[in-house]
Amino acid sequence: MRARSHGGFISLITYLSVGGVTIGTAALIIVLSVMNGFETEVRARILGADAHLRLESFKPDGLPAWQEARDIVKTVPEVVGVSPFIFEKGMVRVGKRSEAAAFRGMDEATIGQVSDLPQHMRLGELELTRDGLPGIVLGRFLAERLDVVPGDTVVVFSPAGVTGPLSTPQVKQFVLTGTFQTGLFEFDDVLAYMDIGTAQKVFLRKDNVDGLEIKIADMFKADQVRDEIEAKFGPDLYVRTWYELRSTLFSWMKIEKWMWTTVLSIIIIVAAFNILSTLIMVSMEKRRDIGILKAMGARDKDIAAVFSLQGLIVGVSGAILGTLIGFAVCFGQQHYKWIALPSDIYFLDALPVKMMPFDFLIVIVIAIALAYLGSLYPARKASQLSPVEAIREG
Repeated sequence: MRARSHGGFISLITYLSVGGVTIGTAALIIVLSVMNGFETEVRARILGADAHLRLESFKPDGLPAWQEARDIVKTVPEVVGVSPFIFEKGMVRVGKRSEAAAFRGMDEATIGQVSDLPQHMRLGELELTRDGLPGIVLGRFLAERLDVVPGDTVVVFSPAGVTGPLSTPQVKQFVLTGTFQTGLFEFDDVLAYMDIGTAQKVFLRKDNVDGLEIKIADMFKADQVRDEIEAKFGPDLYVRTWYELRSTLFSWMKIEKWMWTTVLSIIIIVAAFNILSTLIMVSMEKRRDIGILKAMGARDKDIAAVFSLQGLIVGVSGAILGTLIGFAVCFGQQHYKWIALPSDIYFLDALPVKMMPFDFLIVIVIAIALAYLGSLYPARKASQLSPVEAIREG
């Protein structure tokens, strides 16, 4: 009766071990797929508002002969678009409301070559050059704080030329022609676009620009294209890739991904300890049987193989079940959008998921390897039992 009860307890722990490996595997696959989805969406949003490469100068006055530099950049085969830009900070006012803003001077004719801004227009149109007052477009949240809509007049204050308390800033009136929403808060909250010629006047930049924004056919070749472009210019100019421009963000996303991998792997490690304890109890319960097998000629490695195989079966079973569950959840989220998100906040209608075969492979290997490692110690102890003592004590 005691043996039957003991055997049932061991079976329960075995099922719990399989369940632990299953849950850990499924959780890892789901979390990694969700993080892959968010990383893909964030990258798409950033590259929708920013270029793949940025050519800039070490000199404080920027690029004076930018047209010549643009023509040189266009000779690189991978380049599909080039546009000059100016980046400055200032203030925008409407009536009594004032807000700090980051201003980008862009060439309306070529901005669509390096940015998806025309597709991100929420209200109005991307009209920077017009008769009368020049046009300006504001990020959605900046426009909402100023309580303006297309057609309203806004005033831009530039700190250019201010050298002391008695100096006055540059002031220019604009007509709000539209608002945009990229889905990235840092853009939609403070960014404003104006024509590059107007920006040169407002910020006293003469004919200079800060640099050139560049779009290439394959963004993952950014490092290679960067080296090609830099080779065509002297030491005064340098190129930064989309990854270098947002290195802190992308590095943190990678760190966060591996942190979650480590944390969720603990579930599988606990399951591996369950396997270890189960096999230790099995070896204690089956001491007499092990002794008889060894007395009949079974080798140590044969006994060890039996226990290792049991741990491997638990690991493989849990990994397969967990992979199937993880895949089913991710597939369902991709196609049926079970978990919805408020699109006005996240600019996404559902939790993003991107399944990557390499992640699946890594998770499966981790699950099976940990389960197998959990079986090694009891397998070794069982194989070292003395046949005579095992039969006598069993």
